[in-house]
Amino acid sequence: MGNPRGFMTVDRQTYSERDPIVRIGDWNEFHVDLPIVDLQDQGSRCMDCGVPFCHTADLMANMAAGCPVRNLIPEWNDLVYRGHWQEALERLHKTNNFPEFTGRVCPAPCEGSCVLGIHEPPVTIKQIECSIVDRGWEEGWIVPEPPASRTDKKVAVVGSGPAGLACAAQLNRAGHLVTVFERADRIGGLLMYGIPNMKLDKEQVVERRVRLLAEEGVVFRTGVEIGKDLPAAKLMADFDAVVLCVGSTRPNDFFAKTPGRDLSGIHFAMDFLTANTRSLLDSHHADGHYISAKDKDVIVIGGGDTGTDCIGTSLRHGCRSLVTFEIVPQPPAERGANNP
Repeated sequence: MGNPRGFMTVDRQTYSERDPIVRIGDWNEFHVDLPIVDLQDQGSRCMDCGVPFCHTADLMANMAAGCPVRNLIPEWNDLVYRGHWQEALERLHKTNNFPEFTGRVCPAPCEGSCVLGIHEPPVTIKQIECSIVDRGWEEGWIVPEPPASRTDKKVAVVGSGPAGLACAAQLNRAGHLVTVFERADRIGGLLMYGIPNMKLDKEQVVERRVRLLAEEGVVFRTGVEIGKDLPAAKLMADFDAVVLCVGSTRPNDFFAKTPGRDLSGIHFAMDFLTANTRSLLDSHHADGHYISAKDKDVIVIGGGDTGTDCIGTSLRHGCRSLVTFEIVPQPPAERGANNP
């Protein structure tokens, strides 16, 4: 490592956030990145530990530890510290097709597995990842890279969520002719309609990467539901291989037998979030084709990512009051004793 004492001399510093009172007035992302020099200092905190658990992607004590896609985290931390940003981007793209997505919405198990985190605040891995790829887009380093040659194989990918897009990117890179089928009106699946705009901007982030894939040769077909609009038999006949990358959009109604479940005003989260984002993108909510929480007393059941997405959306609608119920205890402010 270029600075073997960085973890001893540099404190953890994360990006700032727009004031909550300001940011609930729009649907823009609320993170404000650090200056480049500060980001390089944060990269110096990576401590050249003997076993970098941050990218092991293993199970420890029955809990996920490290990066699921095995990002080469210590390598690009060091490259950022040294100022080699373009090379850091190349290393990041070797394991991650879409770091601008994961750098924004991944829960960062890498930081929970950071060895420095045993005694000090862990390295700001997620922030550095996002900064690398964002700078790559800003500097024009990320450009279409179509394959040098094509095979004669045609592959259909059903579903355009993160799995479908990554699958399409890899197959296209291998030279196959890839067509992605999506039943919704826009490409992205969970990225498009499952995550609100203030956490992952659709036009500036998601659609930008989709355009790049299209320029590299991937064909996208929206509004096509396999088995309804296009028979599965025809799909099998027209393509050499079919990859199923469908998501889970059918909600699990845990409260189906609860008295009062059939009353009006009770909605599934995905119905609420999907309609909100579609109306936002179509008309900035002018069409009214969404479930509005304006001037309503809102209760959100569930405090995970989806629950907090509903909270942020309701606040931006202008709800009158908001209460959330969560079954698990409040997370500890510091690393939990049960985190190995």
